Amino acid sequence: MEDCLGCRLATEKEKAFIIYENEHVSCFLDHVPHHPGHTLILPKRHKLEVTELNEEESLSVMKASQLVAQAIQALYEPNGITVCQNGGIYNELTHYHMHVIPRNEEAERFGALFYGEADVETYSESLEETQKKLKTYISRLLE
Repeated sequence: MEDCLGCRLATEKEKAFIIYENEHVSCFLDHVPHHPGHTLILPKRHKLEVTELNEEESLSVMKASQLVAQAIQALYEPNGITVCQNGGIYNELTHYHMHVIPRNEEAERFGALFYGEADVETYSESLEETQKKLKTYISRLLE
């Protein structure tokens, strides 16, 4: 779909910091990360809700979430990783996507992130640097 931002990002018609992709999904860094490594996983075909994913897409999303979480854990050593997706009116991309978010003990309410209330922090590591680290680590895992 030409007018869907998620479709354009997943198919690289818009700039995205892709760290992993296969024939079904594209994984790229959130442009405003909660912590370095915060990744979105999108199917390459337009899907709006989790209930629309076929078996191959569902499996690809879950396998990608495991791969991304493994890389984030190894490189950033967070206290934990949250894997989640928002549907219905909470899906700001109007394209199905899953978040893989590294977390440390935060002073702010984590849920504030999903209500647009979280303070945006800046990190010393750029999206380009994060992309290079994660992409390199993931490619080594797949060798």
